[in-house]
Amino acid sequence: MSRIEKKLLHYTGRAIADYNMIQNGDRVLVCVSGGKDSFTMLRLLHLLRMRSNKQFDLFALTLDQAQPGWDDTELKGWLDSYGYAHEVLHRDTYSVVIDKIPDGKTYCSLCSRLRRGHIYRYAKDHGFNKVALGHHRDDLIESLLMSILYSGEIRSMPPKLLTNDKHHIVIRPLAYCQEADIIAYAGEQAFPIIPCNLCGSQKNMTRARVKELIAALAQDNPKVPSNMLNAIGNVRQSQLMDENLWNYKDLEKELVPYQKPGVETRQAPEKQSKLSAIGVKSEAI
Repeated sequence: MSRIEKKLLHYTGRAIADYNMIQNGDRVLVCVSGGKDSFTMLRLLHLLRMRSNKQFDLFALTLDQAQPGWDDTELKGWLDSYGYAHEVLHRDTYSVVIDKIPDGKTYCSLCSRLRRGHIYRYAKDHGFNKVALGHHRDDLIESLLMSILYSGEIRSMPPKLLTNDKHHIVIRPLAYCQEADIIAYAGEQAFPIIPCNLCGSQKNMTRARVKELIAALAQDNPKVPSNMLNAIGNVRQSQLMDENLWNYKDLEKELVPYQKPGVETRQAPEKQSKLSAIGVKSEAI
């Protein structure tokens, strides 16, 4: 086992433990897109299953979206060589994306939604309760910054998520793993990468600019990426300005009258009763 594999296994195992991602009896649908991240995720989950006392199933699903130049021959050969249970699902989302997205706009959002819909449907039809996606640490912090800068929201990709219909739980086992380590590992393992000819062909993408910004900040302070990841899980709600978290308009009602130290609270009622005894109304105090 190489140094980089040990490192990635450590962080993947830690993320799974921290968020209780996988339990005994789980049927995990591992989404293998043909990119470095999903290959790494499948390989690490397989190794962790071998080392773990937990009994769970892994099944690799690859979605062929009918992109020009798509060739999954080597991917299938790689999966077969390791004995991974798998299937390639053919769905033409490429034509839909090209038809719906105007020139100059990014394809990622619609492409992702269509892909996710087919994955959830497959998981539902085949009895998988967990869906594993290959997003890593850099994806999470880039999404956070993109949401702040371009959407005016504080949100990212949670390591564990219950789907809206509550039929599945999405897990991201690589949430603590750095992209640089995954790139090194993919080269070491010689994964048969299938390039994305859809989003990969677009220039000046927002995520690429955000990635460059974070990298530039990290040159001055290497802790910037890890601090951003920690920030996602270290939210101080009282320091934000979301009206759904605090009733700002009526916050005064939460005030507690100040009681001067050493002054007993029973003194006021005693004084009140003495004044009443001599005929002085309380309103005159």
